[in-house]
Amino acid sequence: QKEDWPMHKLECAAMCAFGQNWNPSETVRLTARILAKQKIHPERTQSEKLLAVKEFESHLDKLDNEKRELIQNDIAALHHFYSKHLEYPDNAALVVLFAQVNCNGFTIEDEELSHLGSAIFPDVALMNHSCCPNVIVTYKGTLAEVRAVKEIEPGEEVFTSYIDLLYPTEDRNDRLRDSYFFNCDCRECITKEKDKEKLEIRKLNDPPSAETIRDMIKYARNVIEEFRRAKHYKYILYLTLIALACELLEICELSLDKMGAVFEDSNVYMLHMMYQAMGVCLYVQDWEGALRYGQKIIRPYSKHYPSYSLNVASMWLKLGRLYMALENRTAGVKALKRAIAIMEVAHGKDHPYISEIKKELEDH
Repeated sequence: QKEDWPMHKLECAAMCAFGQNWNPSETVRLTARILAKQKIHPERTQSEKLLAVKEFESHLDKLDNEKRELIQNDIAALHHFYSKHLEYPDNAALVVLFAQVNCNGFTIEDEELSHLGSAIFPDVALMNHSCCPNVIVTYKGTLAEVRAVKEIEPGEEVFTSYIDLLYPTEDRNDRLRDSYFFNCDCRECITKEKDKEKLEIRKLNDPPSAETIRDMIKYARNVIEEFRRAKHYKYILYLTLIALACELLEICELSLDKMGAVFEDSNVYMLHMMYQAMGVCLYVQDWEGALRYGQKIIRPYSKHYPSYSLNVASMWLKLGRLYMALENRTAGVKALKRAIAIMEVAHGKDHPYISEIKKELEDH
């Protein structure tokens, strides 16, 4: 706690100065902490044994105008919120640092994959990406822990995943190019062996044409992107407005109806919208609605995601807690045990999350 005081002091002073107008992004807050830490500890830290923050890849030469503009907005926010509490390098150095953070930052999530914050773990950032990862990164307090989820031979490279692996090959590589500036050449991306199942088409007496399928995939991608924007700009800002949550749920349901004319329920675009709808139901405390969506999601998730996926574990966990809340203890116990089985591999048997879930089982 004493070691962390300079970081707490940095944020507390700025928060007190701005009060309700305090709203820097996660990236800005993380960058401010990095700058403060580099000032206090100019030497390499314990988390930089293999790689220092200053050695992070920035991909500066690959940034388009939009990304450069976003970085300049972040720099302006950094100056606005922290100008009285930080010493800054020049603008060019800040551009590099923000680019490095964007490429190497980690999103910290809880056991249900709800967002907790952002951090950097330099040595962990050394790992390359694969859509067939052999390790998984989880978090315990301020530590990142890396655990094998497959047998790894001596000398074999360790791979993690940088992205959500639910989606088909083209979508995954779009995301990798946009955020990390490379295409993946792992076995799954080369063979595309899971794409047919992930994009499963409804079996009809009059099958949809190839053009209809292409148009529906394009629609699905667009509506998912629009929903993400709406959730980011409205849902986050006006979280207290139930009306907006209902509006988002209506978007999900209308999209599911339209896509469902062509796609099977196990299609990943259907699953994406079901997951968003489930989240809105949880927010407005419609437990039965959330459970209905979760029940549709869990089996295809288990098929589409790799073994020991945190996405599958978190869905079993949510289902277990919903069953318990709705007094279906038998189903709740079964679901929570399925979550624990995955999490004991991904998080380790001694992780506090697992102790908490086991206590939930005992209390019920």
